[in-house]
Amino acid sequence: MFPSRRKAAQLPWEDGRSRLLPGSLPRKCSVFHLFVACLLLGFLSLLWLQLSCSGDMARAAREQGQETPGPPRACPPEPLPEHWEEDPSWGPHRLAVLVPFRERFEELLVFVPHMHRFLSRKKIPHHIYVLNQVDHFRFNRAALINVGFLESSNSTDYIAMHDVDLLPLNEELDYGFPEAGPFHVASPELHPLYHYKTYVGGILLLSKQHYQLVRPGQPALPSRERPWWGALAGEAAVLGPYRETQKQPETAERSRNEQCNGMSNRFWGWGREDDEFYRRIRGAGLQLFRPSGITTGYKTFRHLHDPAWRKRDQKRIAAQKQEQFKVDREGGLSTMKYHVDSRTALSVGGAPCTVLNIMLYCDKAATPWCTFG
Repeated sequence: MFPSRRKAAQLPWEDGRSRLLPGSLPRKCSVFHLFVACLLLGFLSLLWLQLSCSGDMARAAREQGQETPGPPRACPPEPLPEHWEEDPSWGPHRLAVLVPFRERFEELLVFVPHMHRFLSRKKIPHHIYVLNQVDHFRFNRAALINVGFLESSNSTDYIAMHDVDLLPLNEELDYGFPEAGPFHVASPELHPLYHYKTYVGGILLLSKQHYQLVRPGQPALPSRERPWWGALAGEAAVLGPYRETQKQPETAERSRNEQCNGMSNRFWGWGREDDEFYRRIRGAGLQLFRPSGITTGYKTFRHLHDPAWRKRDQKRIAAQKQEQFKVDREGGLSTMKYHVDSRTALSVGGAPCTVLNIMLYCDKAATPWCTFG
Protein backbone atom coordinates (compact mmCIF):
# COMPACT_ATOMS: atom_id res chain seq x y z
CA MET A 1 0.00 0.00 0.00
CA PHE A 2 1.08 3.52 -0.72
CA PRO A 3 1.97 5.57 2.32
CA SER A 4 -0.79 7.96 3.25
CA ARG A 5 -0.23 11.62 2.41
CA ARG A 6 -2.46 12.70 5.27
CA LYS A 7 -0.77 13.75 8.48
CA ALA A 8 -2.42 13.59 11.87
CA ALA A 9 -3.16 16.96 13.34
CA GLN A 10 -0.76 17.82 16.12
CA LEU A 11 -2.28 19.65 19.08
CA PRO A 12 -0.30 22.57 20.50
CA TRP A 13 0.54 20.86 23.79
CA GLU A 14 1.67 17.59 22.19
CA ASP A 15 5.09 18.88 21.20
CA GLY A 16 5.93 19.98 24.75
CA ARG A 17 5.81 23.67 23.84
CA SER A 18 2.88 25.84 25.03
CA ARG A 19 2.21 27.56 21.74
CA LEU A 20 -1.01 29.55 21.60
CA LEU A 21 -2.86 29.17 18.34
CA PRO A 22 -5.80 31.35 17.31
CA GLY A 23 -9.00 30.09 18.85
CA SER A 24 -7.34 27.89 21.45
CA LEU A 25 -5.74 28.10 24.91
CA PRO A 26 -2.54 26.42 26.11
CA ARG A 27 -3.03 23.32 28.15
CA LYS A 28 -0.92 24.60 31.02
CA CYS A 29 -2.75 27.97 31.25
CA SER A 30 -3.86 28.65 34.84
CA VAL A 31 -6.30 31.05 36.43
CA PHE A 32 -3.34 33.18 37.51
CA HIS A 33 -2.18 33.54 33.89
CA LEU A 34 -5.69 34.61 32.82
CA PHE A 35 -5.85 37.16 35.65
CA VAL A 36 -2.51 38.68 34.65
CA ALA A 37 -3.60 38.82 31.01
CA CYS A 38 -6.83 40.64 31.97
CA LEU A 39 -4.89 43.18 34.04
CA LEU A 40 -2.54 43.81 31.13
CA LEU A 41 -5.41 44.29 28.68
CA GLY A 42 -7.15 46.65 31.12
CA PHE A 43 -4.00 48.74 31.56
CA LEU A 44 -3.49 49.00 27.80
CA SER A 45 -7.13 50.03 27.32
CA LEU A 46 -6.87 52.78 29.94
CA LEU A 47 -3.61 53.99 28.41
CA TRP A 48 -5.21 54.17 24.99
CA LEU A 49 -8.23 56.09 26.32
CA GLN A 50 -5.97 58.54 28.17
CA LEU A 51 -3.82 59.22 25.12
CA SER A 52 -6.77 59.58 22.77
CA CYS A 53 -8.62 61.89 25.20
CA SER A 54 -5.53 64.07 25.66
CA GLY A 55 -5.22 64.32 21.92
CA ASP A 56 -8.86 65.32 21.57
CA MET A 57 -8.44 68.02 24.22
CA ALA A 58 -5.29 69.38 22.58
CA ARG A 59 -7.05 69.43 19.20
CA ALA A 60 -10.01 71.28 20.68
CA ALA A 61 -7.70 73.80 22.33
CA ARG A 62 -5.91 74.44 19.02
CA GLU A 63 -9.23 75.02 17.27
CA GLN A 64 -10.22 77.57 19.93
CA GLY A 65 -6.79 79.23 19.94
CA GLN A 66 -6.27 78.37 23.61
CA GLU A 67 -3.40 75.88 23.33
CA THR A 68 -0.80 76.24 26.06
CA PRO A 69 2.74 74.76 26.11
CA GLY A 70 3.49 71.81 28.27
CA PRO A 71 2.53 68.15 28.48
CA PRO A 72 -0.92 67.04 27.26
CA ARG A 73 -3.64 67.56 29.81
CA ALA A 74 -5.48 64.57 31.21
CA CYS A 75 -9.12 63.88 30.49
CA PRO A 76 -11.51 65.70 32.80
CA PRO A 77 -13.00 63.48 35.50
CA GLU A 78 -16.57 62.32 35.19
CA PRO A 79 -18.98 64.79 36.81
CA LEU A 80 -19.86 63.88 40.37
CA PRO A 81 -23.50 63.70 41.51
CA GLU A 82 -25.05 67.13 41.97
CA HIS A 83 -24.26 68.54 45.40
CA TRP A 84 -24.36 72.06 46.73
CA GLU A 85 -23.02 73.65 49.85
CA GLU A 86 -25.00 76.66 51.00
CA ASP A 87 -23.08 79.87 50.62
CA PRO A 88 -23.61 83.19 52.47
CA SER A 89 -23.84 84.88 49.10
CA TRP A 90 -27.17 83.12 48.53
CA GLY A 91 -28.87 85.59 50.84
CA PRO A 92 -29.78 86.23 54.49
CA HIS A 93 -33.04 84.21 54.55
CA ARG A 94 -33.44 80.44 54.96
CA LEU A 95 -36.46 78.34 53.99
CA ALA A 96 -38.00 75.49 56.00
CA VAL A 97 -39.78 73.17 53.56
CA LEU A 98 -42.57 71.54 55.61
CA VAL A 99 -43.86 68.31 54.06
CA PRO A 100 -46.90 66.66 55.75
CA PHE A 101 -46.45 62.94 55.24
CA ARG A 102 -47.87 59.49 55.87
CA GLU A 103 -47.01 56.23 54.05
CA ARG A 104 -46.07 57.75 50.68
CA PHE A 105 -42.47 56.66 50.55
CA GLU A 106 -42.26 56.19 46.79
CA GLU A 107 -43.25 59.85 46.37
CA LEU A 108 -40.82 60.98 49.06
CA LEU A 109 -37.92 59.24 47.30
CA VAL A 110 -38.60 61.45 44.28
CA PHE A 111 -39.55 64.63 46.15
CA VAL A 112 -36.54 65.16 48.43
CA PRO A 113 -33.77 64.94 45.75
CA HIS A 114 -35.85 66.94 43.27
CA MET A 115 -36.55 69.79 45.70
CA HIS A 116 -32.97 69.90 46.97
CA ARG A 117 -31.64 70.23 43.42
CA PHE A 118 -34.34 72.70 42.41
CA LEU A 119 -33.81 75.04 45.37
CA SER A 120 -30.03 74.75 45.27
CA ARG A 121 -29.92 75.70 41.59
CA LYS A 122 -31.94 78.77 42.53
CA LYS A 123 -29.52 79.46 45.42
CA ILE A 124 -32.26 79.28 48.05
CA PRO A 125 -30.85 78.28 51.48
CA HIS A 126 -33.23 75.64 52.78
CA HIS A 127 -33.86 72.53 54.84
CA ILE A 128 -36.54 69.89 54.22
CA TYR A 129 -38.63 68.64 57.16
CA VAL A 130 -40.67 65.47 56.58
CA LEU A 131 -43.57 65.59 59.08
CA ASN A 132 -44.47 61.92 59.45
CA GLN A 133 -47.71 61.28 61.37
CA VAL A 134 -47.29 58.01 63.30
CA ASP A 135 -50.34 57.99 65.59
CA HIS A 136 -53.57 56.09 64.85
CA PHE A 137 -55.74 59.13 64.13
CA ARG A 138 -56.84 60.24 60.70
CA PHE A 139 -54.38 62.33 58.72
CA ASN A 140 -54.23 65.98 59.78
CA ARG A 141 -52.20 68.04 57.31
CA ALA A 142 -52.78 71.38 59.04
CA ALA A 143 -51.74 70.14 62.49
CA LEU A 144 -48.57 68.62 61.01
CA ILE A 145 -47.68 71.99 59.44
CA ASN A 146 -48.16 73.62 62.84
CA VAL A 147 -45.76 71.07 64.33
CA GLY A 148 -43.27 71.68 61.54
CA PHE A 149 -43.40 75.41 62.23
CA LEU A 150 -42.74 74.85 65.93
CA GLU A 151 -40.00 72.25 65.43
CA SER A 152 -38.09 73.89 62.57
CA SER A 153 -34.84 75.51 63.57
CA ASN A 154 -34.72 79.25 64.20
CA SER A 155 -32.03 79.32 61.51
CA THR A 156 -35.01 79.41 59.13
CA ASP A 157 -37.19 82.50 58.95
CA TYR A 158 -39.85 81.45 56.43
CA ILE A 159 -41.74 78.27 55.56
CA ALA A 160 -43.08 76.48 52.51
CA MET A 161 -46.22 74.44 53.16
CA HIS A 162 -45.42 71.86 50.48
CA ASP A 163 -47.33 68.79 49.25
CA VAL A 164 -45.10 65.75 48.75
CA ASP A 165 -46.72 64.89 45.41
CA LEU A 166 -46.23 68.29 43.73
CA LEU A 167 -42.88 68.96 42.02
CA PRO A 168 -42.03 72.36 40.49
CA LEU A 169 -40.64 72.08 36.97
CA ASN A 170 -40.32 75.70 35.87
CA GLU A 171 -37.21 77.29 37.37
CA GLU A 172 -38.73 80.75 36.98
CA LEU A 173 -40.98 79.99 39.96
CA ASP A 174 -40.08 82.19 42.90
CA TYR A 175 -39.21 80.52 46.23
CA GLY A 176 -37.63 83.62 47.72
CA PHE A 177 -38.50 85.27 51.02
CA PRO A 178 -42.18 86.47 50.95
CA GLU A 179 -41.55 89.81 52.60
CA ALA A 180 -44.69 91.57 51.40
CA GLY A 181 -47.09 88.75 52.33
CA PRO A 182 -47.96 85.07 51.71
CA PHE A 183 -46.87 83.88 48.27
CA HIS A 184 -48.92 81.09 46.66
CA VAL A 185 -46.50 79.28 44.34
CA ALA A 186 -49.05 76.67 43.13
CA SER A 187 -51.60 79.26 42.03
CA PRO A 188 -54.94 78.22 40.46
CA GLU A 189 -53.63 79.24 37.02
CA LEU A 190 -50.72 76.80 37.32
CA HIS A 191 -51.83 73.90 39.54
CA PRO A 192 -52.67 70.80 37.43
CA LEU A 193 -55.88 70.05 39.38
CA TYR A 194 -57.32 72.93 41.42
CA HIS A 195 -58.34 76.16 39.74
CA TYR A 196 -60.76 78.05 42.02
CA LYS A 197 -59.76 81.58 42.98
CA THR A 198 -59.54 81.10 46.76
CA TYR A 199 -57.31 78.03 46.52
CA VAL A 200 -54.09 78.40 48.56
CA GLY A 201 -52.99 74.75 48.82
CA GLY A 202 -50.17 72.78 47.21
CA ILE A 203 -47.27 75.17 47.85
CA LEU A 204 -47.60 78.30 49.98
CA LEU A 205 -44.74 80.47 51.29
CA LEU A 206 -45.07 82.56 54.46
CA SER A 207 -42.67 84.32 56.74
CA LYS A 208 -42.68 82.85 60.24
CA GLN A 209 -43.77 86.22 61.54
CA HIS A 210 -46.90 86.21 59.37
CA TYR A 211 -47.72 82.57 60.11
CA GLN A 212 -47.86 82.99 63.88
CA LEU A 213 -49.70 86.33 64.06
CA VAL A 214 -52.46 86.20 66.69
CA ARG A 215 -55.13 88.55 67.90
CA PRO A 216 -54.44 90.66 70.98
CA GLY A 217 -54.63 88.81 74.28
CA GLN A 218 -54.01 85.36 72.75
CA PRO A 219 -50.71 83.48 73.39
CA ALA A 220 -48.56 83.19 70.28
CA LEU A 221 -47.25 79.73 71.13
CA PRO A 222 -48.36 76.75 73.24
CA SER A 223 -47.97 77.30 76.96
CA ARG A 224 -44.99 75.68 78.67
CA GLU A 225 -47.35 74.55 81.42
CA ARG A 226 -49.07 72.11 79.10
CA PRO A 227 -48.68 68.36 79.81
CA TRP A 228 -46.52 65.81 77.99
CA TRP A 229 -48.29 66.55 74.70
CA GLY A 230 -47.16 70.19 74.71
CA ALA A 231 -44.64 71.41 72.15
CA LEU A 232 -41.79 71.96 74.57
CA ALA A 233 -38.97 71.18 72.14
CA GLY A 234 -40.41 73.34 69.39
CA GLU A 235 -41.12 76.32 71.61
CA ALA A 236 -37.47 76.85 72.40
CA ALA A 237 -36.66 76.96 68.69
CA VAL A 238 -39.39 79.42 67.77
CA LEU A 239 -38.92 81.84 70.65
CA GLY A 240 -35.62 83.06 69.18
CA PRO A 241 -35.57 86.40 67.35
CA TYR A 242 -36.68 86.49 63.74
CA ARG A 243 -34.99 88.41 61.00
CA GLU A 244 -36.50 91.78 60.18
CA THR A 245 -39.38 91.76 57.72
CA GLN A 246 -41.40 94.57 56.25
CA LYS A 247 -44.27 95.43 58.60
CA GLN A 248 -47.77 95.43 57.18
CA PRO A 249 -49.79 98.61 57.65
CA GLU A 250 -52.53 98.46 60.25
CA THR A 251 -56.02 98.25 58.78
CA ALA A 252 -59.45 98.37 60.34
CA GLU A 253 -60.03 94.78 59.22
CA ARG A 254 -56.79 93.62 60.79
CA SER A 255 -57.37 95.37 64.10
CA ARG A 256 -60.80 93.90 64.74
CA ASN A 257 -60.36 90.37 63.42
CA GLU A 258 -58.22 87.47 64.58
CA GLN A 259 -54.87 86.91 62.95
CA CYS A 260 -53.30 83.78 61.46
CA ASN A 261 -52.26 81.81 64.60
CA GLY A 262 -51.09 79.06 62.26
CA MET A 263 -53.63 76.62 60.82
CA SER A 264 -56.67 75.04 62.45
CA ASN A 265 -56.16 71.65 64.12
CA ARG A 266 -59.78 70.55 63.59
CA PHE A 267 -59.43 69.19 60.04
CA TRP A 268 -58.99 65.42 60.25
CA GLY A 269 -59.09 63.62 56.91
CA TRP A 270 -58.44 65.13 53.51
CA GLY A 271 -59.34 68.66 52.43
CA ARG A 272 -60.82 71.99 53.57
CA GLU A 273 -57.94 73.09 55.81
CA ASP A 274 -56.53 75.26 53.00
CA ASP A 275 -59.86 77.01 52.46
CA GLU A 276 -60.10 77.82 56.16
CA PHE A 277 -56.52 79.11 56.16
CA TYR A 278 -57.35 81.44 53.25
CA ARG A 279 -59.94 83.08 55.49
CA ARG A 280 -57.35 83.39 58.26
CA ILE A 281 -54.98 85.15 55.87
CA ARG A 282 -57.69 87.60 54.88
CA GLY A 283 -58.70 88.10 58.51
CA ALA A 284 -55.09 88.99 59.36
CA GLY A 285 -55.16 91.76 56.77
CA LEU A 286 -52.40 90.10 54.74
CA GLN A 287 -52.27 90.43 50.98
CA LEU A 288 -51.88 87.19 49.01
CA PHE A 289 -49.40 87.18 46.13
CA ARG A 290 -49.11 84.75 43.20
CA PRO A 291 -46.64 84.15 40.34
CA SER A 292 -46.74 86.31 37.24
CA GLY A 293 -45.14 85.84 33.84
CA ILE A 294 -45.15 82.02 34.01
CA THR A 295 -46.08 80.69 30.56
CA THR A 296 -46.02 76.92 31.20
CA GLY A 297 -49.61 76.79 32.48
CA TYR A 298 -50.75 73.48 33.92
CA LYS A 299 -47.39 71.92 32.96
CA THR A 300 -45.59 74.07 35.53
CA PHE A 301 -45.73 71.22 38.06
CA ARG A 302 -45.52 67.46 38.00
CA HIS A 303 -48.24 65.80 40.05
CA LEU A 304 -47.13 62.39 41.38
CA HIS A 305 -50.36 61.29 43.05
CA ASP A 306 -52.09 58.21 41.66
CA PRO A 307 -55.71 58.20 42.93
CA ALA A 308 -56.13 54.52 42.04
CA TRP A 309 -53.17 53.58 44.25
CA ARG A 310 -53.44 56.24 46.96
CA LYS A 311 -57.09 56.82 47.84
CA ARG A 312 -57.70 59.98 49.85
CA ASP A 313 -59.63 59.96 53.10
CA GLN A 314 -62.59 62.12 52.07
CA LYS A 315 -65.14 60.75 54.52
CA ARG A 316 -67.16 63.22 56.56
CA ILE A 317 -68.26 61.83 59.90
CA ALA A 318 -71.11 63.15 62.06
CA ALA A 319 -70.87 66.92 62.63
CA GLN A 320 -67.77 67.17 60.44
CA LYS A 321 -70.03 67.82 57.45
CA GLN A 322 -71.15 71.12 58.97
CA GLU A 323 -67.98 72.02 60.87
CA GLN A 324 -65.75 71.81 57.78
CA PHE A 325 -67.16 75.10 56.44
CA LYS A 326 -66.69 77.10 59.66
CA VAL A 327 -63.74 79.28 60.66
CA ASP A 328 -61.92 77.99 63.74
CA ARG A 329 -61.60 81.19 65.78
CA GLU A 330 -59.86 79.62 68.77
CA GLY A 331 -57.58 76.83 67.58
CA GLY A 332 -54.18 76.94 65.92
CA LEU A 333 -50.61 77.27 67.13
CA SER A 334 -51.82 78.45 70.53
CA THR A 335 -53.75 75.19 71.15
CA MET A 336 -51.33 72.75 69.50
CA LYS A 337 -50.70 69.50 71.44
CA TYR A 338 -48.36 66.83 70.11
CA HIS A 339 -45.33 64.70 70.84
CA VAL A 340 -42.25 64.18 68.65
CA ASP A 341 -41.51 60.48 68.95
CA SER A 342 -38.18 60.73 67.11
CA ARG A 343 -36.11 63.06 64.96
CA THR A 344 -33.86 61.52 62.30
CA ALA A 345 -31.46 63.16 59.86
CA LEU A 346 -31.51 61.34 56.51
CA SER A 347 -29.95 61.63 53.09
CA VAL A 348 -32.27 60.67 50.22
CA GLY A 349 -30.40 60.39 46.94
CA GLY A 350 -27.70 62.65 48.36
CA ALA A 351 -30.22 65.27 49.51
CA PRO A 352 -30.36 66.00 53.26
CA CYS A 353 -33.64 66.13 55.18
CA THR A 354 -34.98 65.66 58.71
CA VAL A 355 -37.79 63.19 59.44
CA LEU A 356 -39.95 63.95 62.47
CA ASN A 357 -42.13 61.09 63.70
CA ILE A 358 -45.09 62.95 65.19
CA MET A 359 -47.91 61.81 67.43
CA LEU A 360 -50.84 64.22 67.39
CA TYR A 361 -53.36 64.65 70.18
CA CYS A 362 -57.10 64.53 69.53
CA ASP A 363 -59.75 65.96 71.83
CA LYS A 364 -62.54 63.54 70.95
CA ALA A 365 -65.10 65.71 72.72
CA ALA A 366 -64.33 68.60 70.36
CA THR A 367 -63.48 66.65 67.17
CA PRO A 368 -64.89 63.10 67.42
CA TRP A 369 -64.21 62.68 63.67
CA CYS A 370 -60.47 62.26 64.29
CA THR A 371 -61.11 58.49 64.24
CA PHE A 372 -63.35 56.24 62.18
CA GLY A 373 -64.76 54.52 65.27
